[in-house]
Amino acid sequence: MTGAASDQYHDALRPPVLRLDEVVFVREGRTILDRVSLTVEAGEHWALLGPNGAGKSTILGFCGAVTHPTSGSVEVLGGRLGRVELQALRREIGHVNPRHPLRSPLSVREVVLTGLTGTIETAMRWGASADETARADALIETLGLGGKADSVWPTLSQGERGRTLIARALVSEPRVLLLDEPSTGLDVAAREQLLETIDLLEQTHPEVASILVTHHLEELPSTTTHALLIAHGRVVVSGDAREVITSEHVTAAFEHPIDVEYRDGRWGARARRAVRAPRAPLPRQVGRR
Repeated sequence: MTGAASDQYHDALRPPVLRLDEVVFVREGRTILDRVSLTVEAGEHWALLGPNGAGKSTILGFCGAVTHPTSGSVEVLGGRLGRVELQALRREIGHVNPRHPLRSPLSVREVVLTGLTGTIETAMRWGASADETARADALIETLGLGGKADSVWPTLSQGERGRTLIARALVSEPRVLLLDEPSTGLDVAAREQLLETIDLLEQTHPEVASILVTHHLEELPSTTTHALLIAHGRVVVSGDAREVITSEHVTAAFEHPIDVEYRDGRWGARARRAVRAPRAPLPRQVGRR
């Protein structure tokens, strides 16, 4: 068997990174998700899109092995929730959450190293090995934070914080990266710098799959390969990003006429203006004689 054929054979045997099959989630008698299915393969970069309250964060909870379905099945990294030890599973999942409750005395290096334990408290008294510290420093450099390793959290810009959190998520060498509205609170320049950092991961971590949650098309990286549009807890459409993120589908998901544009690898959207009837001409004023 040739090298290429061997790679294809092993890829066929490898289970998907994530698989949700007909997932239903009910909370306090209310159906939050209704028969949601999603399959994510290694190296794919998915966007979860939909209005506020659509169920995006709930899906991310399943992908992070945090939430269990009411019915249906969830498989994360080959292990089915309910049949696998969760702590070991979660160590292979990286999270990027800009609302993470970090404590101010931590330096960039310390923040990144907390990704190895998942708890800030442990990081304050836990000594990382030389190899772990070297890995953290390499990520800090790769993600454009060279010279900032000893800077403390309050002194960082919002963009620098975002890149630090990505390094934190990657330091444990995860197989899947979950990004929960990573551009929250960023200005335009900082957002673009963060998206460039996310795009870089395709080169530096080609096997890592990612799922990014947002409701703004402008916040999608150019490396986005697939998308799932959701509304009212139900999938509107999912698949190849270019085929999913269209005016027709986005309008259906957000229940408002929206024009979607794709240019230079990025998406944009704006509400379609209603066509107004022309105004009747004003009555002509007759001057006094």
